Amino acid sequence: MPTATELRELEDDELDTRLVEYRREILNLRFQLATGQLDNYARLNDAKRNVARVLTVLRDREIALAEGREAGPIYVEAPIRPARRRPAEAVLADDESTEDEVTDEVTDDEIDGAGTGTDEGAGDEVDGADDGVDEEDE
Repeated sequence: MPTATELRELEDDELDTRLVEYRREILNLRFQLATGQLDNYARLNDAKRNVARVLTVLRDREIALAEGREAGPIYVEAPIRPARRRPAEAVLADDESTEDEVTDEVTDDEIDGAGTGTDEGAGDEVDGADDGVDEEDE
């Protein structure tokens, strides 16, 4: 199975010849599949991929000719992806500081009183919250 880089080294005439060969191979494999003689089904997919590779290289050359550039793949130096919200250094610095703060701030009294309902104002209603009593009834 040829790779795309190997196909790019070939001339257009050789690529056209390979394209005809791969399409003929697909035709033969389809007949074998229909008659039940095909033993290795992966060969059909490989032949399809070979046709796609040749067509891709030919299309790349066609586009390069239209754009006036040299044929071949276009390589992007840096990957295109969205910027992070914060730099990685800031995230690492925040993680280190929060670990120290969490262990320093938590005391035994806070742990013992947690979940017992002894916090002041735990049952206070928020302004505007419905406490079940209408203002007209008061």
